Amino acid sequence: MAKTATKVSSKKAPAKKAAAPKAAAKKVAKAPAKAASKAAATKAKTATKTAAKAPAKKAAKASASAASPILTLRHIAESISHLHELPKRQANEMMNHVIELITKSLKKGDKIRLTGLGILQVRKRAARMGRNPQTGEPVKIKASKKIAFRAAKDLKDAI
Repeated sequence: MAKTATKVSSKKAPAKKAAAPKAAAKKVAKAPAKAASKAAATKAKTATKTAAKAPAKKAAKASASAASPILTLRHIAESISHLHELPKRQANEMMNHVIELITKSLKKGDKIRLTGLGILQVRKRAARMGRNPQTGEPVKIKASKKIAFRAAKDLKDAI
């Protein structure tokens, strides 16, 4: 009789583990900014436990997606409004003005040095010949401009 009891308990355990990541995902979606980091840590722990049984590739993907939340301009504006006791709308407008100023400066061709963060600048790419990967025939690529970002040494050292 003892053998049948162990078989029943082993069947119930996987059902509980499967429900845990779904519940953690719902909590992360509803949690505010401060609680989101706590919920993300909980989700990362559960992902790590389940990833131990999965292949190494799946474990790397699960931990990377759970550990890296996306920081948007709205999040930055909210934290500025809390730090400086400003309305969120005013902080959001300030961020939009900064983006407009950066855009105008880059259009002119200016370099933008953000101390502690890095340098933004426009680089010109010359016209060149490329190849169509499907047919192998040569293709002419027009000259273009691109925005280049070079990280500051302080930022590199901090990371």
